[in-house]
Amino acid sequence: MTLEEKQKGWNDYLEHPDTNGLMYDHPEQRGKVVLENELCFFLQDEESDVLQGSGMIIPKNYRPTLFDLTLEDFIATHDLLQKVKVYLDETLKPDGYCVGWNVLPVGGQHVPQAHLHVIPRFADEPYAGHGIRYWLKQKDNLRSSKRMQQ
Repeated sequence: MTLEEKQKGWNDYLEHPDTNGLMYDHPEQRGKVVLENELCFFLQDEESDVLQGSGMIIPKNYRPTLFDLTLEDFIATHDLLQKVKVYLDETLKPDGYCVGWNVLPVGGQHVPQAHLHVIPRFADEPYAGHGIRYWLKQKDNLRSSKRMQQ
């Protein structure tokens, strides 16, 4: 998907919020609600065979990006993240984790609803040891020297 397509999708969600699959009214469109607390859900995509056990924590109240979360949202996210780790440790026994936020289409956020990705990692993966910044550090992703001088 191109950046332009991601931006168009973002704009479509903003114009038609009823289609936003991460909204509180119908989070199950994006996965199974595995755990929740008063302010957040943890969803898992049961059909993903690439990132086994991965999921996301989303606030129940609409927050377009990470920067729109309230202090209460952050606290609830942290509390649920601790429960998610216990759950994943017990069910999958991963060797590590990648946890991160994407913000706005250029940052990789496809849907305008804040969500924290929780990805269990395993030692036998082909990219074991490569964290969430691995792809960003590739030479072909570096900004031009002109941009760096601004």
